[in-house]
Formats: sequence, C-alpha cells, structure tokens
Amino acid sequence: MSFFIGLLTFVLVLNCAVLILLVLMQLPKKDAGAGLAFGAGATDALFGAGSGNVLTKATKYAATLFFVLALIIGILQSNYNRRSLTDLEKAVASQPAGMAGAMPGTAPMASPESPAAAPVPTNFTLETLPPVQPAPAATANPPAN
Repeated sequence: MSFFIGLLTFVLVLNCAVLILLVLMQLPKKDAGAGLAFGAGATDALFGAGSGNVLTKATKYAATLFFVLALIIGILQSNYNRRSLTDLEKAVASQPAGMAGAMPGTAPMASPESPAAAPVPTNFTLETLPPVQPAPAATANPPAN
C-alpha cells in the first residue's frame, strides 16, 4: 500500500511541475506579462495560431488530474494510517511471552511466578538517587571580609 501511495505522490509532483509550466506558457489577455517573458512566444510557433486553446485544454486536464490525485492520496493515506495493527505490532505480538518487552541487548526479566530469581543486570538499569538534603538556611548577618 505504501508503494502505491509513493507512486501516486511521484505522479502528483510531476503533474505539479507540468501544471506550473502550462500556466507560465499561456499568454495573458493583454499579450504582456510573465507568460511572454517565460517563452509564450515559442508556443505560438510550436502549436500554431490556436495555441491558446491547446494550452487551455491541457491546463484544464492537468488541474483536474491534480485534484483527483490529491483526493485519492488523501483517502489512501487516511486508510493506511488507520489500520488496526502495524507490522511492528504484529511482530511484537508474535514473539514469545517472555520476550515481548525485551529490548535488544538486554536479558529477559524474572517472571512474577519465581520471586526467588535474582534480577539480571542490564545496560538500562535505573538507580534510585539519595534524597536531596535541604540547603542550610542563610544567616542574617553575612561574614565580613
């Protein structure tokens, strides 16, 4: 599913680039402006006198494709994130009961059924800190220098 979402996202990015170029190539109504500066005169030579119609139709199709792809990707991404179990959760659930909470590089903890078992030291031990002693009260008269 994620490959399909990635593929559609790649197509959406390409469509955005094409849509930007199509908008910049179109001539404005006054035949001046950014469209002429970015090569709108070349489209007349390439497509002929009716290039406005070709570019207008291509822009409509590209814009429609943009909205359809954005809607489809949004729905697919929403469904992909709402799955009941992820692959990681499935892998953890399939482990034996004693290893479910273990981290890599640590030893399994003693089970509650065997209280006589000594705890196994690991790399991730938490030590209790000694209680903090309050600071001595400040004296009213500071010592003279």
